Amino acid sequence: MAAADFSGRTVLAVFAHPDDESLACGGTLARLSDAGARVVLLCASYGRRGWVSDPALVPDGDLGRARAAELHEAARVLGVAEVIMRDHPDGDLRWADVPELHAEIVAAIRDYGVDAVITFAEDGLYWHLDHIGVHERTMTAVRSLGDAAPSLYYVTMPKGVMHGIVEAAVAGGWSRPSSGFWSIVPNAFGIVARRPSFIVDVTPWVPRKVAALLCHQTQVGASDPFGRINQADAQRLLGSEQFRRARPHSGCALLEPLGEPLIKRRRS
Repeated sequence: MAAADFSGRTVLAVFAHPDDESLACGGTLARLSDAGARVVLLCASYGRRGWVSDPALVPDGDLGRARAAELHEAARVLGVAEVIMRDHPDGDLRWADVPELHAEIVAAIRDYGVDAVITFAEDGLYWHLDHIGVHERTMTAVRSLGDAAPSLYYVTMPKGVMHGIVEAAVAGGWSRPSSGFWSIVPNAFGIVARRPSFIVDVTPWVPRKVAALLCHQTQVGASDPFGRINQADAQRLLGSEQFRRARPHSGCALLEPLGEPLIKRRRS
């Protein structure tokens, strides 16, 4: 496993809602932090339209405030140095406040001296329109910086991994709910994602990834399958996170030293 030193480097992760960061690439964020990188997380919304697993978790009815607190706790678990919360309208991130979100991403890149940016790929993990909107805003923000742009990486979920998590949880006695996140068809995740260019082994960081996911209690709930699968299944199913570097390339190949390449360059 690569032991790259990321001291002095800053990585910006841009996602749509609290919990996206942990699900998409929590293991990689933790690994980067442990390797010395300053990890900054920009979350475009407070996730106010998310479901509530237990009303007792939101006694004042302010789901956004509860999810923000959960995000900060998950960020602490993952070693994220700073969280930037923005309050763009949950459910309308693809269309609302387009210039504002663009400007905020550009400002974060400049203000923090960002070396690399991580965000959703075109499929938004499972075709979530908010995720696709954040992909679009981040892509255009990075491109607008021209020669000064940092490297940009798209994260996707391995095809079949969610199906495997559901199967492992069901084998442990879990039942899928009729509403909420886990009512989504598991095979929707990664079903048409473009082939990644490298995969990062995060097996030793899986316990922290799971712990971060479970911080988002309003969304995962007490009976979430992540808390029901055993350690061996968690490491098997969550131990790899896959990435593709955006083209045209900008910046340096920062994250590649962590990963195992899947696409070799053709000889000219």
